[in-house]
Amino acid sequence: MAETFVIAQGGGPTAVINQTVAGATLQARKRFPGARVLGALHGVRGVRDGRFVTLSDLSDEELRRFAATPGAGLGSTRDKPDEAYCEKILKGLENAGADAFIYIGGNDTAGTQGILSDASGGKMACVHAPKTIDNDLVENDHTPGFISAAAFVAGAFLSVDLDFRALPGIYVGIVMGRHAGFLTASSAAWSLDGGGAPHLVYVPERAFERARFIDDVRATLDRHGRCIVAMSEGVVGPDGRSLVETLVPPELQERDQHGNLRLSGADLGQSVERILAEDLPGTRARVDTFGYLPRGNIATTDATDAREAFQAGAFAVDVAEQGSGSVALQVDGGQTVCRRVPLNAVAGKTRHMPDDFLHASESRLSDACLEYLARLVPRRYQVAAPFV
Repeated sequence: MAETFVIAQGGGPTAVINQTVAGATLQARKRFPGARVLGALHGVRGVRDGRFVTLSDLSDEELRRFAATPGAGLGSTRDKPDEAYCEKILKGLENAGADAFIYIGGNDTAGTQGILSDASGGKMACVHAPKTIDNDLVENDHTPGFISAAAFVAGAFLSVDLDFRALPGIYVGIVMGRHAGFLTASSAAWSLDGGGAPHLVYVPERAFERARFIDDVRATLDRHGRCIVAMSEGVVGPDGRSLVETLVPPELQERDQHGNLRLSGADLGQSVERILAEDLPGTRARVDTFGYLPRGNIATTDATDAREAFQAGAFAVDVAEQGSGSVALQVDGGQTVCRRVPLNAVAGKTRHMPDDFLHASESRLSDACLEYLARLVPRRYQVAAPFV
């Protein structure tokens, strides 16, 4: 079996992605004494350019310290390789003497691994290890990185709720999530009983309408005297266009090198603030964009998340013994287990929040969603019931 493993990280960093690197490195060392493990700097770009560090030279203690450090310690990239790019990556792997390539990332990463596996004629094991705070990989119950990010969002909304009980008004927190609303939904994980926030939740899976939004906010103010809103950056209007495209002037819209619209940022927040000012004049309102803050926050790194990310890396080495594939986190008998699934089962696909996670007629979450969140993001803090 493999004598040389190459590991790379792709996409947005998380609080636990380095755990997956360490898990794979230590497992390779355990199963194949003397194996060489190389870390590619800045993802597949580093593979293409031959830029590596030798992870197998590090001690167990050094690897575990690296594992506990948030952010992508090897460096990442958002390159989405086409077949021509993949030929260069494959050449880089061959030059490094790689027998197996473990790439940590989302569904685009699984797609890259599928192209590489096919291009190698099955001679190289190309393994996808899951990572995304968006929690949007099919075949997975949840993904490494999500729980830690969700804890940040849950804590932020609990804190804001207590703040706005003291000084009532409207608060909107805009949370990352281009096509899936799981992370925004986590705002309700630690909600207090009896009218606790968030009172309203808007996610990409359900169309956003300005008039209904204002009606929802007004009704919530009447009921609770305050209104806390969790909104995904990727919410869309009835026409399927993102809220950014609808509210932000074209000259202020930004796109990345792949043509994807930049969703999170001050422009969207300012647009929501303007809606509230125009339709609910005189009401105290604040809109915050969480941006990158939840995804790699050291203060909310979750022990379960870290352990599962480490296990995913270790299991990726086991998968490599069988050939190419994707590691999936699934639940069996109440326990999270790693399983091998085909790369094409994950590549290019997006897992959305199930319909039954959203209330049928109101802008809030269902009990099924709250039960899912309670299992993954149990409440960390007990607070006194406010007098107001």
